[in-house]
Amino acid sequence: MPNVPKRVADRLVANIKRFQPVLAEARKRDVGEADTVTIVKDMLADVFGYDKYTEVTSEYAIRGTYCDLATRIDNALQALIEVKAIGLELKDAHVKQAVDYAANQGADWVLLTNGQHWRVYRVVFAKPIDHELVVEIDFCVLNPRADSDIELLYLWCKEGWVRSVLGEYHNQRQALSRFFVGAMLQTDAVLDVIRRELRRVSPDVKIDSEQIRRVLVDEVIKREVLDGDKAEDARRKIARSASRALREDARRRTESRDAGAAAAAPESAAD
Repeated sequence: MPNVPKRVADRLVANIKRFQPVLAEARKRDVGEADTVTIVKDMLADVFGYDKYTEVTSEYAIRGTYCDLATRIDNALQALIEVKAIGLELKDAHVKQAVDYAANQGADWVLLTNGQHWRVYRVVFAKPIDHELVVEIDFCVLNPRADSDIELLYLWCKEGWVRSVLGEYHNQRQALSRFFVGAMLQTDAVLDVIRRELRRVSPDVKIDSEQIRRVLVDEVIKREVLDGDKAEDARRKIARSASRALREDARRRTESRDAGAAAAAPESAAD
C-alpha cells in the first residue's frame, strides 16, 4: 500500500469523522438519489481532494444519455461515477451501463457508490467489454486511526491518482491473484524448481516436469483457477512476459558480443 502524505492523511482523518454522521443521518432518512449525489459531490471535494467546480462534472453526456458524475484532471476524463440512493444495495448490474459508457470514452475507471459504499472498477477492454472490482469501501465503518483505512481511501484521492497509486495497487492485486499464481505454477521455470526439490527429497525416484504439471492441474489447483477468461488472460500475460525476457536476454548477449568484437578490433589492427 502507498505512503500517504501527512497533509492528505490529516484531511482524510478529519473528513471520515465529519461525513460518517452525515451518511448515517441520510441513511436514516432514506434520502433519494438526487440528495445522495449532492453528498457524493461534497465527499469527492472534501474527502478525496477534487475541485468540485472544475474537476467534478454532473450529468456527463455520452451518446445522448448521461452518467451521474465524472471526474476530470487536467481536462482529461479520469472516471465515470454512477450514484445510487443511499438506501439501495449496490450490485454489479448497476455499474454495467457506466462501464459501457467508460469504454466508449476510453476511460479505464468507473466508480459505483451510494455514498456509504464505494466500489472502484477497472474497465477491461476485451470482447465483450468487462469490468473488475479493484477497491471496495464501506465509509461508515472506516477507522480514522487505522493506517490501512487511510491508505485505502488514498487510492481514490486526487493526489493518489496523480501518483498512479490506484494503477499500481491494481497491478499488485493482479500479480497476486489466484489466477496469476495458478498460471505461474505451471510455467517451466517453476516446474523445474519443484522437480529439483522433489529429487533432492526423493533422490531414487524419477520425476519429470510433465508429471508435476499433471498433479498440479488435476489434484492441487482448483478447477476455477485453471478455467475461464481470467485464467486464460493470466497465462497470456505470463507468456508475453517470458517472451519479452527472452528477447531482452538475446539483445544483451548480442550487445555483449558486439562490444567484445569492437574491443578486439583495435588489437588486431595494431598487430
